[in-house]
Amino acid sequence: MTRTFRVAALAALVPLAACASGGTAPPGAPRPETLMQTGISRELARQRAATLSGVRYDLWLDLTQRDSAAGIVAMTFERARNAGDLVADFRGPALAELRANGDPVRDFEWRNGHVRIPAHHLRAGQNRLEARFTTRIAPAGTAIIRFDDRSDQSTYLYTLLVPSDANLLFPCFDQPDLKARFRWRLSAPAGWKVLANARVESADTARPGDNSTGAVTWNFAETEPISTYLAAFAAGPYATWSSAPAGERPITLYARASRRAEVDADTLTRTNRDAARWLEGWFGVPFPFSKLDMVLAPAFPFGGMEHVGEIFYNENSFIFREPPTLTQRLGRDATIFHEVAHQWFGDLVTMRWFDDLWLKEGFATYMAARMQNELRPGSEAWKTFYLRNKPLAYGVDVTRGTTPVWQELGNLDLAKSNYGPIVYNKAPSVIKQLSFLVGDTAFRAGLHGFLTSHAYANATWQDLLASIQQASGTSLQRFGEQYILRAGMPRVDTRLEMDGAMVRSLVLTQRIARPLEGDPGGWWPMKVNVRLGYHDRPDVILPAQFNGDSVLVQGAAGLPVPDYVWPNDGDYGYGLFFPDERSAAWIADHVGEVKDGLLRAMLWGALWDLVRDTRLPPARFAEIALRELPREADEQIASLILDRGATALTRYASSADAARLYPAWERVLAERARDARLGYGMRKESLDMLVATARTPEARAILREYLAGTRKFDGAAVRQPTRWSIVQQLLSLGEPQARALYDAEVRRDSTPEAARRAFVAAVAAPDTAVKAAYFRRYLDDPTLNEEWVTASLGAFNDPDQARLTLPFLRPSLERLEWIRDNRRIFFLPSWINAFIRAQSSPEALATVDRLLEEHPELPIDIRRKVLQARDELERTVAIRRAAGAE
Repeated sequence: MTRTFRVAALAALVPLAACASGGTAPPGAPRPETLMQTGISRELARQRAATLSGVRYDLWLDLTQRDSAAGIVAMTFERARNAGDLVADFRGPALAELRANGDPVRDFEWRNGHVRIPAHHLRAGQNRLEARFTTRIAPAGTAIIRFDDRSDQSTYLYTLLVPSDANLLFPCFDQPDLKARFRWRLSAPAGWKVLANARVESADTARPGDNSTGAVTWNFAETEPISTYLAAFAAGPYATWSSAPAGERPITLYARASRRAEVDADTLTRTNRDAARWLEGWFGVPFPFSKLDMVLAPAFPFGGMEHVGEIFYNENSFIFREPPTLTQRLGRDATIFHEVAHQWFGDLVTMRWFDDLWLKEGFATYMAARMQNELRPGSEAWKTFYLRNKPLAYGVDVTRGTTPVWQELGNLDLAKSNYGPIVYNKAPSVIKQLSFLVGDTAFRAGLHGFLTSHAYANATWQDLLASIQQASGTSLQRFGEQYILRAGMPRVDTRLEMDGAMVRSLVLTQRIARPLEGDPGGWWPMKVNVRLGYHDRPDVILPAQFNGDSVLVQGAAGLPVPDYVWPNDGDYGYGLFFPDERSAAWIADHVGEVKDGLLRAMLWGALWDLVRDTRLPPARFAEIALRELPREADEQIASLILDRGATALTRYASSADAARLYPAWERVLAERARDARLGYGMRKESLDMLVATARTPEARAILREYLAGTRKFDGAAVRQPTRWSIVQQLLSLGEPQARALYDAEVRRDSTPEAARRAFVAAVAAPDTAVKAAYFRRYLDDPTLNEEWVTASLGAFNDPDQARLTLPFLRPSLERLEWIRDNRRIFFLPSWINAFIRAQSSPEALATVDRLLEEHPELPIDIRRKVLQARDELERTVAIRRAAGAE
């Protein structure tokens, strides 16, 4: 490949016009009309993967303009004989010139996001295509995102191409299994810093095709083979921190200059380095790329993105304006561990197609837990894993909208819909069961074989299970059929039979948690540990393995009857595990007495599952929470109790029960926020929950005292972002002075985050006109960053304002196809969940059901997301009805 552009030759090319192509496709080749359909079809991807190889991109972009970037790309590749016409992908606004193997191409066709080059311009063996193009730059909806920092008038740019937006940036073959070597050349204003997937080779003032001296062109080394969605750059007047201990990999951290003083650069750099070092040792595979840098990207719509050589992290999740709680610290660690693990699972070995998205996301989450366990001793990593994954996975997998882990995908245009709890939370939970089933040694050997066999290439779930099966000698065919290809999850019930004071038998039975149309049936292979808990003798833990829909727990018969039975000790199984009635009663009375953190967290989870199964009244759960909160010393479990207790009181309980319990709830929170015997994180999370759930005049008065500074927290006046949270809550409650407090906070807060926080807080006001204005902006304002929208959706849909926001429910759902097609990966489910799950009435449920009935043509991926959110609304209505709510 030629490593520099022939600018003079490109300048001689003539402008192109779209016209019908010539050339003849070989017999049996896919029809041109099929290959040119909108999006990237599986058929097109297969055809290209079979006929193209050795792809390289030499890419230059001019980043000196505000709203667009001009570019030049040269792509070289090996092409099979008789491959037919060539179809590349490009959805940018302008394609100005095209040359194939040095000759102008005039008879190409450009439509539906594809560029078809007739076969007569190409040859067997190596080919070279060159093109001039333009791509857009904007705050949202483009491949290059622009963020304008209002605090110092600086501008920052960064790309986001996952899952298939590389072709929105430049002409390419945008599919994960056509890996390519990239060479970036980026021209940016003087004073900016620029980074890309590989190391900088040089920076000079010359730009291709331009004689000005007002820009610097940054030239980067060629990358290893990577998928197009992993290509990335960032540019702007970033502040940087570089670290290169002797014998260690150098790492540079980039963050916007206005937030320099807030960045804990040493901690972030050390955590990334520790993660990479640990993974090298655990996998037995060296770090696979030339560098590991990181960017704290402003208004970034994801938690992180694993671009090769330059991981992007969400700025707001990584910069703490107040001392962080344990939950926040562990969350930041988990994100780092997840994204660094992707450098192996996802970047080195990439799924062949996005139907196997779980291969990278599930493993990155699972490996993050293993890293926490090793690198953060004493943090109870598997308790964290349970709390962060199981509730989210179960919450989706029990709905009619659930999907298999492997999600069939006909077109990459629909890949955004595959993201969600099934791949992020169910998949790592299933992987934990897989490791337990085959044994940790064999599991690790299988992963090593998988990574080395498919390095810098692509693989499928069958490849992974085959490698682990070979290493373990355990057949995994049924495991793949039930956990990877089958939608839904098992429900495991416990049946304890007693003979006086002794156990006669202990049996676990499984069935699908919710029957699904078209379900093939069958039992899930599962290995679990069953705990028999006693207060007056050591607990007994017995293994059990399903080889059918029930299993007799060997060794239980003849033991003294336990206080309780927990059928998933250690959290190795995947499913909804229900204790028998006798055990459930003991757990409700004694859950706080259980010493082991993971076990206590799971028992709290069992109580919550009983609430959602309408077998435990929400008011009873709230009473248990109020009883246990004052003595709960584990910060993560206390956070769980706070979250579930708040839901029980604010969403599920009847008005009478809520009125009865609310004063005690607020009193416990206020006392815990000031209890010096508790750690900072416990006090801060209690304060945060008090702010979020304050209702009574007494609690509102406390919030005003915090805002005025007459009530201190941790010996000082509350800081940001707590101040904005208080203002937002007072606005949502319709406090008479709330607007004045809002205006005062706008004047008071001069930090870089002030505009975003003010935007989020303002929509909380119980005012139909305010809601309507925001709703219009959400969908029609191209200057509004997506992250600002998602950050404000909760305040817009305050559950206490459900009657006010109900009229927006139907309009919000009528725009779902547009949202899917024009917004980023996580925007669609965030939008759907915010508007549906904030509701709690039968009227809202009827609104959702009418929309589904009246729109049978709603695409299946969108329908599933709606059904997932609908399940929570349906459960809420059922729980409230059972609890006697109006």
